[in-house]
Amino acid sequence: MAGSGYARAPPPAEGGAAAPSTALYVANCGPAVGLAHDDIRVAFGAFGEVAGVHDADGSGARVIVRFREPSAAEAAMAALHGRPCASLEDRVLHIRYSVPAKPKAPVGGSLPVATSASELGVPGIYLVEDFVTAAEEHEFLAAVDSRPWKKLAKRRVQHYGYEFMYETRNVDSKQFLGELPPFVSKILQKIISFPGATKCTSKMVDQLTVNEYPCGVGLSPHIDTHSAFEEMIFSLSLAGPCIMEFRKYPEGNWRAPSMASGTDKDSLQEPQCIRKAVFLPPRSMLLMSGEGRYAWHHYIPHHKIDDVGGQVIKRNTRRVSFTFRKVRMGLCNCEYRQFCDSQRRWYFDGIFHFNWSALELCCTVLSLVSSSCKIEVGRQ
Repeated sequence: MAGSGYARAPPPAEGGAAAPSTALYVANCGPAVGLAHDDIRVAFGAFGEVAGVHDADGSGARVIVRFREPSAAEAAMAALHGRPCASLEDRVLHIRYSVPAKPKAPVGGSLPVATSASELGVPGIYLVEDFVTAAEEHEFLAAVDSRPWKKLAKRRVQHYGYEFMYETRNVDSKQFLGELPPFVSKILQKIISFPGATKCTSKMVDQLTVNEYPCGVGLSPHIDTHSAFEEMIFSLSLAGPCIMEFRKYPEGNWRAPSMASGTDKDSLQEPQCIRKAVFLPPRSMLLMSGEGRYAWHHYIPHHKIDDVGGQVIKRNTRRVSFTFRKVRMGLCNCEYRQFCDSQRRWYFDGIFHFNWSALELCCTVLSLVSSSCKIEVGRQ
């Protein structure tokens, strides 16, 4: 099923029943035959909570419907397979079970790509597909395109709440640009109940960066500056898909080794780092928190074609991301000291801890001793 990240469920053992699955492959169903994803979600929602609906391939006439529980998928299969569905214009649906495609062995240095946060396995990373509707996506894109963009070397950006200063990788918390724009109010309402979010209030974010990435353009490996932003970082992907890679450098610091040496190449071999990747489809929301936010570098490879479970995903359109953050008004006191710019002066290469107050006291004492010696020599 090209591009879906799902494959046909394995056939049942002889004499046995089909293995339960939460995902269904539904043919004769999709935008190309006049059925919107939202309508499909409502129709299948009669059998249980639907986790997501997305295209099974590029035809627009086949979709993957994912339920929270296998029993819901089983009920929908029994009721709708080969029968006209009254709530979907009486279309006769052809349904079979589907399962996440197993990542193939890496070829030519490529990395297996997860299609869910649980499969990714990075602590503090959460992903929700279809976080906004297609209609809402169109609305958000139209809103930002009606506003001025700031051009960077490889992409365009907009800042709201506070401006991010790329030279220092920080924000000036004293330069408040104003409240977040009204067109993101729907997103803010949904963020409050996001899985994994803590301290949920309407003021949990106050800074928005909108990035527009042209076809094939990615993002260098980095950790968002600890002293600039609080723990939770939300990133909404719109228009185009991408792969986001997470890297953990056990002996590293807040800067990725590749960036510290002035390079940024996909082919760079860094065997000491742990590398994991996840597919971000359009309209999905990613939350980075805890260890995943503070200790793992995130990175979007500069590719025009991505391999997701052996399926080719083309980045043939721009990608626009809405990144929501909370500006930090004090120093960061997280437990990931070697990655933390607030605590970097107390940490050096993971081995030596410098007590700067003690060092300053020693310098003061030495200065006083030196001055005393000069006075005694002068008296003689």
